[in-house]
Amino acid sequence: MKHARCIFDEGEHQWFAIVRDPDKPGYIIDTNEYIIRSGAELLLCDPGGIEVFPAVFSALCQVCDPQALKAVFASHQDPDIVSSLALWLEFNPDLKCYTSRLWTSFLPHFGGCAETFKSIPDEGIEIDLGSTTLHALPAHYLHSSGNFHLYDPKAKILFSGDVGAAMLPEGQDDLFVEDFDQHIRYAEGFHKRWMGSEKAKNQWCDRVAMLDVDMLCPQHGAIYRGKDVHRFIDWFRELEVGVASN
Repeated sequence: MKHARCIFDEGEHQWFAIVRDPDKPGYIIDTNEYIIRSGAELLLCDPGGIEVFPAVFSALCQVCDPQALKAVFASHQDPDIVSSLALWLEFNPDLKCYTSRLWTSFLPHFGGCAETFKSIPDEGIEIDLGSTTLHALPAHYLHSSGNFHLYDPKAKILFSGDVGAAMLPEGQDDLFVEDFDQHIRYAEGFHKRWMGSEKAKNQWCDRVAMLDVDMLCPQHGAIYRGKDVHRFIDWFRELEVGVASN
């Protein structure tokens, strides 16, 4: 069973990380989901696949009123990101899904209708949640041709989708990166193969380096915090990506 762990708490503004399901079948990749609460409204980042919906829903109910869930944010189109959409819509048919304009005609294959989707233009948008404004930032070609990350300037948290992801071995289930040098080897192969553009990578590094970020939260693996945020950006900038191994 997954559990929701609070990673930022400033009264009416909170972030929860839903991580690590010991009951998950080994053939399914592990995923992180994040809840943002501002006042009476919730947004769920990358709600996950069909198979993890019961665990994610249960974890959300541990810390929040599920009726307050206003929207989900899908960083891109993959099944581990948002194939659970139909189940979330069954719970709340009025739920909105923010995603790249490229995917608003593909994601309805997972569920929903034209009114469900909030199309994000390539340059990004601002998303109002309660008393907070979140920023959907372009991260195109970093795993997907239409890809967005979500920045919360109040909490100084960047939800980074698959950027920063690490394929951790069994037994390494820390919520935060505790030893960057040991951790980053589990991220290297993934980033080399799944990030498709050197130009896009460098643009992302330039953009994110200018933000005030205390935590960088990927969809797989552990969370980077403090000085490890910029250590990751520097490491990523130097890494050659878009190179497939034979």
